[in-house]
Amino acid sequence: MMKVFAHRGASGTYPENTQSAIIAAVDLAVDGIEIDVQSCLDDYMIIHDTWLDRTTSGRGKVNACSKEQIQQYDAGNGECVPTLQQAIDWVGNKTLLNLELKHTFSLDKFVELIESNVSAGKISRDNLLVSSFDHHQLMWLKQKLPWVKIGALTASIPINYSEFAQKLHAYSIHVDKNFINHEFVADAKQRGLQVYAYTVDKVEDIELMLEYGVDGIFTNFPCHAQMTLQSL
Repeated sequence: MMKVFAHRGASGTYPENTQSAIIAAVDLAVDGIEIDVQSCLDDYMIIHDTWLDRTTSGRGKVNACSKEQIQQYDAGNGECVPTLQQAIDWVGNKTLLNLELKHTFSLDKFVELIESNVSAGKISRDNLLVSSFDHHQLMWLKQKLPWVKIGALTASIPINYSEFAQKLHAYSIHVDKNFINHEFVADAKQRGLQVYAYTVDKVEDIELMLEYGVDGIFTNFPCHAQMTLQSL
């Protein structure tokens, strides 16, 4: 069965990357939850954009504000932007947690936070997947935490298909649903990589991803995707 990952939580139904979206996805028993991680001045926040404007009542850049400032803003339905620690606390070991590094820096602190949560038993090594479009960050992270599962993101079909992900010692390759074909999937499988496609909401797209043989999809409507897959 193709895996279902809740994209920014159950973001089609609840405000993206918020507690309600994350908890709803946990309650659906999805195979994984993908959320976005960005650095603010003094913490890691769960928010997709580098600017606060689209998803919160705030203005300005995430990396120019403190956690306290950011958490004063409304991220939808009166919720606030969570910290990375809060998200880990909510998901725990209930499902796989895919942290996508967006605009993140001070990654040494990120490593410390991950290690302390793993050693405290909050999250297991197996239930963590760190992905990014910045493959340099992934390479650095893999050197610091050799055990960590990394997902290499791309929105292209590279000349050598998924060779770049294999070189990173990635666990998975995360591919834009519009830039994927049979050859790409076959190449990734031959290299021992999991293939996950984003962002797949429509029934026709779910069927197409099944036909391509992808291992999982990121969707804004995880409940709908689960029902569609069961009916297929």
